[in-house]
Amino acid sequence: MTGRRSDPIYSTAIVVGRGLFGALRLKRRVTGIEHVPTTGGAVLAMTHFGYLEFALVEWVTWLGNRRRIRFMAKQSVFDKPVVGALMRSMRHISVDMKAGAAAYAKAVEALRDGELLGVFPEAGVSASFTVRDLKTGAARLAAEAGVPIIPVAVWGGHRLLTKRHKVGFFERFGVPVSFAFGSPISVGADEEPHVATERLKVRLQELVDRVQREYPVDGTGQWWQPKRLGGTAPTAEEAAAADAARDLEREARRTEA
Repeated sequence: MTGRRSDPIYSTAIVVGRGLFGALRLKRRVTGIEHVPTTGGAVLAMTHFGYLEFALVEWVTWLGNRRRIRFMAKQSVFDKPVVGALMRSMRHISVDMKAGAAAYAKAVEALRDGELLGVFPEAGVSASFTVRDLKTGAARLAAEAGVPIIPVAVWGGHRLLTKRHKVGFFERFGVPVSFAFGSPISVGADEEPHVATERLKVRLQELVDRVQREYPVDGTGQWWQPKRLGGTAPTAEEAAAADAARDLEREARRTEA
């Protein structure tokens, strides 16, 4: 399978996305796109520093080899009236965080059917803009479906829309966005998922280090730069503490309701 079957809703979404990113005059810098297979299934395991990585990675993948990506997303996204209808029309996969077996089975089926599957193994946006510990889902999916993992680092996309920072309208124009697609990672059927996941994390960190090092804008003192590189973003520990406090607050509101 090629992943190029007739898909009018997805094709329309791609046209809209290309128009939006073109209007913003984003400066894309792409390396390693040749690692994305032109046919057959693969798991694209992406960094997650902002809310638009899924669209940005689809954008450059489409420009590179005209392939579509099926993404796994939380059920709450599918519950939204308009967005949910679009997600279902594009055959993205809904994930119920309390009962993920059905989504997992659909994802394996899609991979075996020759689809590209996009996942965020950090399972949430990293407000520290650093690679956090990964969940084992990407490795387990790749092993069961018999497909490779393609690690993908995106840097600069978080300057468009991200967690806990309001980006000004005009700040979004002309932003450089770097993409680094890594070489395929094979996961043996009998390999321990945690071992394969650690290999993936190391590779993602290598790719992130490279795109940060080569990024054409100095991030010293900037909100979008990790603290260890001279920026003002929270550390991983500070971001984790803020997330925990937010979760407690949400739970308290649910209890009161």
